[in-house]
Amino acid sequence: MSPAKITFILCCQVLACNLFASDTIYKTGWIDFNKNGIKDIYEDPKAPIDKRIDDLLSQMTLEEKTCQMVTLYGYGRVAKDELPTEGWKQELWKDGLGNIDEASNGVYKEAKYKYPYDKHIWALNQIQKFFVEQTRLGIPVEFTNEGIRGLNHYKATSFPAQIGMGCTWHKDLLHQVGLCIGAEGRALGYNNIYSPVLDVARDQRWGRIVECFGEDPFLLAELGIQVSKGIQSHGLANTLKHYAVYSAPKGGRDGHVRLDPHIAPREMHQLYLYPFKRAIMEAGVLGVMSSYNDYDGVPVSASHYFLYDLLRKTYGFKGYVVSDSDAVAWVHSKHRVAESYKDAVRQTVEAGLNVRTTFNHPANFVNPLRELVNEGALSTAVVDERVKDILYVKFKEGLFDQPYRNEETANAAVRTPAHLELAKQASRESLVLLKNNGTLPLKASEVQNILVVGPNAKAKKSSISRYGALGVDIISPLEGIRNYLPEDVKIDYALGCELKDSNWPHSEVMQYDINPDEQNHIDEAVNKAKISDVIIAVFGEDESMVGENLSRTSLDLPGRQNDLLKALKSTGKPLIVVLIHGRPLSVNYAQQAADAMIAAWFPGEFGGQAIAEALFGEFSPGGKLSTTWPATVGQIPLNFPFKPYSQAGQAKEGPHGTGESRIVEPLYAFGYGLSYTSFEYDNLHINNNLTTSSGELSVTFDITNSGNYAGDEVPQLYIHDEYGSVVTYEWQLRGFERLHLKPGEKQQVSFIIKPEDLSLLNQHMEYVTETGRFQLAIGSSSTDIRLKSSFEIK
Repeated sequence: MSPAKITFILCCQVLACNLFASDTIYKTGWIDFNKNGIKDIYEDPKAPIDKRIDDLLSQMTLEEKTCQMVTLYGYGRVAKDELPTEGWKQELWKDGLGNIDEASNGVYKEAKYKYPYDKHIWALNQIQKFFVEQTRLGIPVEFTNEGIRGLNHYKATSFPAQIGMGCTWHKDLLHQVGLCIGAEGRALGYNNIYSPVLDVARDQRWGRIVECFGEDPFLLAELGIQVSKGIQSHGLANTLKHYAVYSAPKGGRDGHVRLDPHIAPREMHQLYLYPFKRAIMEAGVLGVMSSYNDYDGVPVSASHYFLYDLLRKTYGFKGYVVSDSDAVAWVHSKHRVAESYKDAVRQTVEAGLNVRTTFNHPANFVNPLRELVNEGALSTAVVDERVKDILYVKFKEGLFDQPYRNEETANAAVRTPAHLELAKQASRESLVLLKNNGTLPLKASEVQNILVVGPNAKAKKSSISRYGALGVDIISPLEGIRNYLPEDVKIDYALGCELKDSNWPHSEVMQYDINPDEQNHIDEAVNKAKISDVIIAVFGEDESMVGENLSRTSLDLPGRQNDLLKALKSTGKPLIVVLIHGRPLSVNYAQQAADAMIAAWFPGEFGGQAIAEALFGEFSPGGKLSTTWPATVGQIPLNFPFKPYSQAGQAKEGPHGTGESRIVEPLYAFGYGLSYTSFEYDNLHINNNLTTSSGELSVTFDITNSGNYAGDEVPQLYIHDEYGSVVTYEWQLRGFERLHLKPGEKQQVSFIIKPEDLSLLNQHMEYVTETGRFQLAIGSSSTDIRLKSSFEIK
């Protein structure tokens, strides 16, 4: 019999089973998941969730429970089939699955059902039918997916890198982004989105800083809450990454290491855990991804303290914990606190892990898990508790009431005109103006010959992420400028230099002679620059230099970029630098040599358009840096917030103290960002009803656009505790808003401070708000303070 005929017969058998099931289990208002003809409690949409969970759990075998505790990566990743086959009835998941991750989302390019969108929904519905109709209890599978730069799906809406989104300082924008991710996630059949990343990134060398909002815990919490609420608005769950203390690897290193964060307990709670705590408590997040690092000798994914005591008892977390990659295996193979992989499984499950997710067959976790229970090494009660959490999330997502998604509405719900406009606005608002001596904005009518030069002028790939939208057409800076300007403006292009020289990364620490080919590229760029009216030089990094497993030794512009910049400067032509990058860069020479400079990050699908619009004055860049930019790696760690005198000078007055041995000042401070216009702050009023446990402090002031351009400003509120029972941070961010003001327009800004905003961890590691005097500062950055006052808590 031919393979085609066998396939046809199997498909007919599956279809017959589905039709039979459809006639028998789908009732009016409920589904007979266990096919017994009776409306069990877990099948009753009107029954309380806890009763439904208890009823379902009481009917589950050990095989069915353990299958809920694993992820199957989708087709091409781990799964061998894109659609259910007859062989699935003999596979592990004949007893169900917790979730399927990245099912035909396009990460595996050969997936047939990634696009069009309705075709994808049809495929996921076929998979769901297998679990509902062909497993004994019919427990629906959850479909999970990444969603950091937009939904991780082919032809979804693409956004800038999360580090750029952090520089928008725009809570409403981030909420809209969350709404977009949630809407497209729902339309494409997903139930749980792995987003946002709430790692507090305080080492600028670390590769995954590109996936983080920034370095300040309050900023991260405010933005993360908004993204989470946006995703959840569409009935989806979202999962926070990466819990906990993941973003502080020793020396900024990444990759095949233990990470080994050197973080004191009080710092851990006040900086690194703060965003997770607030997102869980204030947004009701139902997913947490446990990281694969240790903390103080205990792997986080095998820590009862992190996964249970903190998450569930302190933060009130009610969802489930999923492991990051090989976090379970590393308890044995890297951390070496388990003598076998099987014991690592035991330790992680006992600690509080609910679902193991990694790139191998789910049986590699399920089989040792079942053995542990059968041997008495792991109690059934622990397994029941972990499975309850998983089922709770599935019931909250509505999977037992509406396990299928609508195929007919999918095509109209993804990449809508509103979503694309939102993506454009996100690209615009992520831009940070670092320097401007009056050269910007350019006037198209006054420039006839423009040279666009540099290794990132044609950059596209860096704006597509493994964790974001796939298969979209990126507008490069060069394309954006060409598309923006009329045809009579001559726009020339020169490479100038490659991003990396031939000796990179060794050239990070050692200087090599320029070879003839490199010199020829520079000479060509200089010759074109001499006959241009203005030079737009696009420098920075690409996706091979920053990202997961991509830390750096230096923060300088790599390769020959500074050599090219010096040569371009020598022409005397107006020189504008645009940075395409994923981390803060020590662009000291560029800051000195350029007439203007914009940090554009990895700016997303419409990045080139946004850059062109900013250069030619369609809008004024209004982003603010969400990280400190060191002048050199030798200053690291250099961040905001910081303890008193921990980042001070060399014992004498002046920006660098004695100035004889150390550069102290950062290149750019946290919250820094210029504008084409100017803003005046005045009329500060404080109304103080605070006690240590109740009341609030209201702060109001006025901002006026005193310049000639419409522009955005981000007023920032900082608090300083004059004296405390423990050493506190010098200043702490406790409020911010992004405003758009027309020339001459005035707007009143209001902030509310509550007792918990002023709390500290006392000597007994208890969160308390203490009496005393506090300083209050309002600024355009953490160092550009415009208004000051003080208040007391008695």
